[in-house]
Amino acid sequence: MASKPKIAIIVSSTRPTRFADVPTAWIKAQAEARSDIEVEIVDLRDHPLPFFAEMASNAWMPSQDPAAVAWQKKIGAFDGYIFVVAEYNRSITAALKNALDQAYVEWARKPFGTIGYGSMGAANAIGHLQNIGVELQMVPTRNNVRIGGSDFFKVHSGFGGSGNLADIEAVISPAAKAMLDDVVWWANATKAARG
Repeated sequence: MASKPKIAIIVSSTRPTRFADVPTAWIKAQAEARSDIEVEIVDLRDHPLPFFAEMASNAWMPSQDPAAVAWQKKIGAFDGYIFVVAEYNRSITAALKNALDQAYVEWARKPFGTIGYGSMGAANAIGHLQNIGVELQMVPTRNNVRIGGSDFFKVHSGFGGSGNLADIEAVISPAAKAMLDDVVWWANATKAARG
């Protein structure tokens, strides 16, 4: 029997006051309740990267910066990704864009899903991330989790919310299941194709 796909849950916000830890813990628990996936949290706080300054992407030549090479090795160990997406001014965080730019070979031909949050459910940020992913030859899933509007304010403690996604679980659980189903299916398919 083939091994279960190994999926990184990538935390894209590095701010000290971030909300990201709440949806990260929740989606990790959803994934760990399944028997067809292994997950590991990869926090961009733990991988301080310089701004991309290589001669070219590692699709064209090896990266020189040791931090970039270590990052490539880390993310290359996974069969797919789930990005925890904060929406900053209608796009992804600078930390996430820089982390994406620091690799190419390692992202290619692997799927990713998202759990996004913000007043608009991170709709613009997720759309930007999907476009970037396509350029990196990744497979973005159709299904994603979007925490927005009144649900976002209900659970974001910075806005007087509970800090507990259980309060909106009935709303977001179907999307989480669909996204995880997609990530697992595509991870198995692309892993076999890469093999």
